[in-house]
Amino acid sequence: MNDASARGLDVEVVSRPPAGSLAEAAGLLGIQPREIIKSLVVKHKDGSFFFALVPGDRVISWPKLRSLLGVNKLSLPHSDVAFAATGYERGTITPLGSRTPWPVYADFGIEPGRICIGAGAHGHSAFVDSTDLIGALDATVADISDPEPPPQSSS
Repeated sequence: MNDASARGLDVEVVSRPPAGSLAEAAGLLGIQPREIIKSLVVKHKDGSFFFALVPGDRVISWPKLRSLLGVNKLSLPHSDVAFAATGYERGTITPLGSRTPWPVYADFGIEPGRICIGAGAHGHSAFVDSTDLIGALDATVADISDPEPPPQSSS
């Protein structure tokens, strides 16, 4: 987390047992899923990348994100492409310390206060103040998410 220090961020990295889902990770950390911020790598149609930060109880709204950027195509790259772009495996991705400092778009639904983000390694989570993080990353804050859809019944 050298990048975090260089940006003046106070980050607390904690170890936790492996989790099979975001909800499980939240339970292990004693927090609500919305307090975990997903750092998603998004591929722009021009071939560049950016980070989208979305609360754990929400999903990217592709129409909102495309409208914000004025493009008709965005995608989540394959995990090996995301790894090459950031240096982080899926599930550990953080905009802090990424191989390339891609632009960051943060959902306006990220609540002020202490949040949890990927720490760059499995079994670890990083806690940081959301307002400080968004400011340090010079993130664009916008409405880029929708509520997580309810689970499908298996009937």
